[in-house]
Amino acid sequence: MTAPGRHDTSSARRLPVRVYLLLVVVYLAIVQGLGHVLTRGLDLSYATPPNVDATWRMFTVPVTATLLFTVAVITVLRWWRPVWRDDRPVRSWVIVVPIVMVASILLVTNYGGLASKGGTYTLLLLFSTMLIGFSEELMFRGVGVTTFRSHGYREGIVALWSTVIFGVAHLANLYSEGPRAVVQVIATIIAGYFLYLIRRRTGGILGPALVHGAWDFSLISNYVVEGQIRILPIVSIGAMIVLAVVVLVGHKRVEPAGPARTAGPTGADPT
Repeated sequence: MTAPGRHDTSSARRLPVRVYLLLVVVYLAIVQGLGHVLTRGLDLSYATPPNVDATWRMFTVPVTATLLFTVAVITVLRWWRPVWRDDRPVRSWVIVVPIVMVASILLVTNYGGLASKGGTYTLLLLFSTMLIGFSEELMFRGVGVTTFRSHGYREGIVALWSTVIFGVAHLANLYSEGPRAVVQVIATIIAGYFLYLIRRRTGGILGPALVHGAWDFSLISNYVVEGQIRILPIVSIGAMIVLAVVVLVGHKRVEPAGPARTAGPTGADPT
């Protein structure tokens, strides 16, 4: 029998942290390499595909490749249960995090701009950003969180390192974005922690993957019409600030009362 709150990990493989970092590098090489090859010679701005052709080149194909890579990693490790499910709940008030993020998504989405682009473009963009949500959440909030938990780190450290790695991974955008990528890294680290909390509050990877994909969709939608000036993305910044204040005030009341439950495969050597 498996103890309550623990996954049966007898058949799961162990993953050293250094190997996880190598997997992240491979993941980034796939998405950046394919994106570069497929968009070479096209005059495209970062994350602003103007049409269907640019969308599948910039997002759909590269992210599908990283998703398949991540699925293969999880399958080889036999980690589907600890990656997909989360048996470490947080207190009920943390539900404010996905609520505020979803409200921001609904407000920020550029419905008029998307309508002018047509249904095919809108559906492909939504599909592609959902691929991003699932691919990145499986790699960082899935494999990453499970890796650090498997080595016995306390949950605060699990949250810290899985989130920092997620943010630093976006430095790969230095090639296309220049110094602005540093700002993106900081924003991504903050958003990553919120997605980590959503994983624990909703009991698995599905919640943060859907919110992540919809968040990207709403932001990108504001830049699909060339020359259109949009101020609504400021709402997403405000939402992040509000959530940051709420989480800072309540961070000592995130963990549930009583002993924490554990999940994921067991391991020993953190390196």
